[in-house]
Amino acid sequence: MTIALKRVYEAADEADGCRVLVDRLWPRGVSKAKARLDLWLKEIGPSTELRKWFGHDPARFEEFAGRYRKELDANGEAVDRLAALCRERGKVTLLYGAKDPERNQAVVLRGYLEKRLGLA
Repeated sequence: MTIALKRVYEAADEADGCRVLVDRLWPRGVSKAKARLDLWLKEIGPSTELRKWFGHDPARFEEFAGRYRKELDANGEAVDRLAALCRERGKVTLLYGAKDPERNQAVVLRGYLEKRLGLA
């Protein structure tokens, strides 16, 4: 089982496996055809309040990650759905729109899922 990360603006590839967009907002300038999603799981993204507070400020990332993990703890249905998809499909790529590949919600979500699935 593998959980990969990729910006939704990068070209889709067969090696991506199951492609899941994990942003609450649809990424600007990306058509649904170009995104080639298997699933848009917007309810697993950080709350609007948390997303706006974070504002992709690197200095706030650690606190953002902790707050987002608490939101995930309280969002069992969406987390269960994504975890089941990971088990079923074997390779899942979490797609995100953020510019920073190291400090975004998909990074936090992957770590959360890997721990839950016993991969970390």
